[in-house]
Amino acid sequence: MAQIITMPRLSDTMTEGVVATWLKKVGDTIKSGDILAEIETDKATMEFESFYDGVLLHIGIQEGQSAPVDSLLAIIGQQGEDISGLLTGGGTTLETKQIVETQPEQSTSSPSAEIPAGVKVVTMPRLSDTMTTGTVATWLKKVGDAIKEGDIIAEIETDKATMEFESFNAGTLLYIGVEEGGSAPVDSILAILGPEGTDVSGVVANFKADGSQKITKAESVVEAKTESIAVSNSISTSSSGRIFASPLAKKIAQDKGIDLAQVKGTGENGRITKADVEGFNPTSVSPAQAIADATSSVASVKPFVPAGEVYQEEIKNSQMRKTIARRLSESKFTAPHYYLTIELDMDNAIASRNMINGLPDTKVSFNDMVIKASAMALKKHPQVNSQWREDAMVINHHVNIGVAVAVEDGLVVPVLKFADQMSLSQIGISVKDMAGRAKNKKIQPAEMEGSTFTISNLGMFGIQSFTSIINQPNSAILSVGAIVEKPVVKSGQIVVGNTMTVTLACDHRTVDGATGAQFLQTFKAFMENPVTMLA
Repeated sequence: MAQIITMPRLSDTMTEGVVATWLKKVGDTIKSGDILAEIETDKATMEFESFYDGVLLHIGIQEGQSAPVDSLLAIIGQQGEDISGLLTGGGTTLETKQIVETQPEQSTSSPSAEIPAGVKVVTMPRLSDTMTTGTVATWLKKVGDAIKEGDIIAEIETDKATMEFESFNAGTLLYIGVEEGGSAPVDSILAILGPEGTDVSGVVANFKADGSQKITKAESVVEAKTESIAVSNSISTSSSGRIFASPLAKKIAQDKGIDLAQVKGTGENGRITKADVEGFNPTSVSPAQAIADATSSVASVKPFVPAGEVYQEEIKNSQMRKTIARRLSESKFTAPHYYLTIELDMDNAIASRNMINGLPDTKVSFNDMVIKASAMALKKHPQVNSQWREDAMVINHHVNIGVAVAVEDGLVVPVLKFADQMSLSQIGISVKDMAGRAKNKKIQPAEMEGSTFTISNLGMFGIQSFTSIINQPNSAILSVGAIVEKPVVKSGQIVVGNTMTVTLACDHRTVDGATGAQFLQTFKAFMENPVTMLA
């Protein structure tokens, strides 16, 4: 019997998903446990596996297409099985899918607005549950181009990622509502499609007259020439020098150190795809091309700027950067922060770590020791492991420690759950795994939720002391500096010692000064005598 597979809910905040890649095609034999597709949520790209055996009979959401949770994703059944009843029977799943296919291009203009026959208004899509505005990173089509259903027409930047946006309709691109680099609220006019030569100035005017949307491009665009200009499939850059590549291709190229300018795109209009980057062979570049590239590179170097001349560069804020700014501002100005700093003697910790790492197949870092000591100290001082609500204060008796990780576009905080119950080696393995996947945008959203306390470590950058902004709804965050070798006094004698400074930022609504100080005393005792953490 055929099985309907719906868009999964991969996190508690997920309301819709995007099919990044289909790893199977219609007609393929599927086994339980096979990876069917990669699904993009608002926080990560995750593999989605099948729980059924059979043949893939139908794909309901194409690559690059977004759809709400529980929409029809695929159907698996027996070879030759009739599934027409599932597709036309008017079931809940099918109705959801039909809404998905029309929603991105529904006009939100007033009922009185007259839309010519065949014209479709495409609005700024909501690509994540937290998205309120989107930025057009790249237009892959221009006014006058013929659009096919499924064509990628633009790359949209949200607060979490840059995603490809495909058309659900065919027609001529008659109007662009948001310029490249421009931002607009969800449901604003993004573009208008329809028969070539159709006058859509009335549609734009009525949509604007509604008063609910903002148009960021002049109406004169409608009068732009509608002649279609062919683009060679062997060229992946525009006349302005912009390289056309999918976000995933850009990420892989960055990780591998590949210059996209040397990669030949095989996608639509010469667009560079994931396969192009993964199959790129640097040795295939001819000597003549290498010389041309080098010459071009030299020619593109900015001229020397004389002393005293003002020189500035403006970089647009990404949606992730805007979100980080907003949330940290909210934390800083709503939670009354105060800071407690203490210096640790790290001699015993260094000796203990050397001894532990001398064991076969064992590797722990000082950061792992900080996490373990923090977790054990939180069990003794649960007031620090709390969160503030207007009607009550919540004391967490479980310990979930968030570990701040710097990524290309900002900062993410993977969460080590029940850290107090883990050994040092288990902590080390888990942190290394989560941090690696966070930097590659492969970490699951559920792995970044539910923290009760946060640790930020800049010691590896040589920073000796700093303060952090609390990661709400936590009540505290620990800032960890570098281990420094310096003269210290021991038993009345000046000797060479190793010290480390940590600073605890506390929310005074939940953690009083004495409570925070007692926590640091316990933390210090564990760090300066690591054997007590193993007892």
